[in-house]
Amino acid sequence: MEILLENLPNPFVYFVPIFFILILAEVYISYREDKELYDLKDSFASGWVGIGAAILNTLTKMYQIGFFFLFYKLFEPLREEFLGYSSLGWAWWVWALCLIGDDFNFYWHHRFCHTVRLFWAAHIVHHSSEKFNLGTAFRNGWTIFLYKPIYWIWLPALGFNPIMLALCMSFNSIYQFFLHSTLVPDLGWFGKVFNTPRVHQVHHASNVEYLDRNHGGILIIWDKLFGTFQSREEHIPPKFGVIHPPNSNNPVKLNFHEFIDIWNDVKRAKSWKDKFKYVFYPPGWSPDGSTKTSKQLQKELASQSDANSSEKILTV
Repeated sequence: MEILLENLPNPFVYFVPIFFILILAEVYISYREDKELYDLKDSFASGWVGIGAAILNTLTKMYQIGFFFLFYKLFEPLREEFLGYSSLGWAWWVWALCLIGDDFNFYWHHRFCHTVRLFWAAHIVHHSSEKFNLGTAFRNGWTIFLYKPIYWIWLPALGFNPIMLALCMSFNSIYQFFLHSTLVPDLGWFGKVFNTPRVHQVHHASNVEYLDRNHGGILIIWDKLFGTFQSREEHIPPKFGVIHPPNSNNPVKLNFHEFIDIWNDVKRAKSWKDKFKYVFYPPGWSPDGSTKTSKQLQKELASQSDANSSEKILTV
């Protein structure tokens, strides 16, 4: 089966009407039940950020697929010599493997976006809203498309057709749109394997208990395998947003404020080692501990909880 690059279908075209119908339905429910799920300025910010992301994604699509084709062709002789095939083809099981491989890859890409400050600077815009609604799904960073394909090159190198990979990445993004809602209840057994809106609420929360958890795209099993899964606790309602909010609805500031903060920290750093750490260590790292990473904050919280528990026992 041969698909020409210029005829690459765009699944988003078919889903955009569904997206907007669901957003309008969510707005109506929010208004009718006084849930305050939407804020006008915040929604406009998400819209403008989303439009910018869509334009940049379209402009870089050829670059991304061309990048995949480069490694697809570059490794073709090695596949033929050592693996006995030139391409994995288009069979249904290859599609299934590609979807799983893409989702596995998305997990690690997403996790690094939360644990490497430079990548967090590109991703933070998606978490900057203090509202969690379907419109938030469009709030994607404008710079993330520049480096994101690097994580995926091993898939075309193994023989997955770049067109297939691009479609699987699109399907993953489409699925994730439906995760951004507080109106969907617990989905029971489905949420044991697949990512759900309830699970994704934890990911978007700025509560210390919930920081850097649930990075999966379609499947949540990666978080369970690699120790980053956190269920939503009834006694800890999620507080959406980020610990250090940009306090702005300007789409340009939303996309670049963390890069500016990194630059200012690097300029103030007293050694090259600290300059490096400000860029590549987890968000919140500082040489003097004046600001803390999520792991440091969670460790402090755990120590405080243990101390409180011990105090209660002694009191009893």
